[in-house]
Amino acid sequence: MNRKLLVVAAGLLIAQAGKAQFHIGVKGGVNLSKVQGRSFKEEFNTGYHLGGFAEIGLGKKFAIQPELLFNQYQTRTDTSFSQVYSNVFSDASSGNVKLNYLSVPILLNYKLGTSFALQAGPQFGVLMNKDENLLQNGQRAFKGGDFSMLGGVQLSLSKIRIQGRYAVGLNDINDVTTTSKWKSQAIQLSLGLAL
Repeated sequence: MNRKLLVVAAGLLIAQAGKAQFHIGVKGGVNLSKVQGRSFKEEFNTGYHLGGFAEIGLGKKFAIQPELLFNQYQTRTDTSFSQVYSNVFSDASSGNVKLNYLSVPILLNYKLGTSFALQAGPQFGVLMNKDENLLQNGQRAFKGGDFSMLGGVQLSLSKIRIQGRYAVGLNDINDVTTTSKWKSQAIQLSLGLAL
């Protein structure tokens, strides 16, 4: 009985995939990002993202949109940072921190009409490098990964894609101490071209 259900489900998926619209493309845009946590400024700072995407249609209303992006997040520390973390950072008063991630968002698109879609899904990020100005004795300040949830909108005008999203970090990216949690937040504005 289970095998029959599995065969029927696989057949339906294959049939659906045959009807699915498939697009690939490139995109880039602006990140307005910050790290929420003790001794970080509560202001968004400008970075950027660049990469590619695929759109896999799942019927009339839904699509899956996996992406591969280079994401640069920037944040600033406040004046108390050097006092709170003085034993870890060599120049904690420098203020600017850049975090470069290789990110993989996997979004579910819900289409509202022919041009507009709501987007939501997880984003997995691997820290590629970080601003070394803050590190002392080679100690890592930020964890190697960031898991976020995304929500936003997409406007499709022929081959042009215009996107606005909000990303909220779910895991603690602080690799220095367990007493203070650091979580990323970002607003992403993108322009893409489906090929």
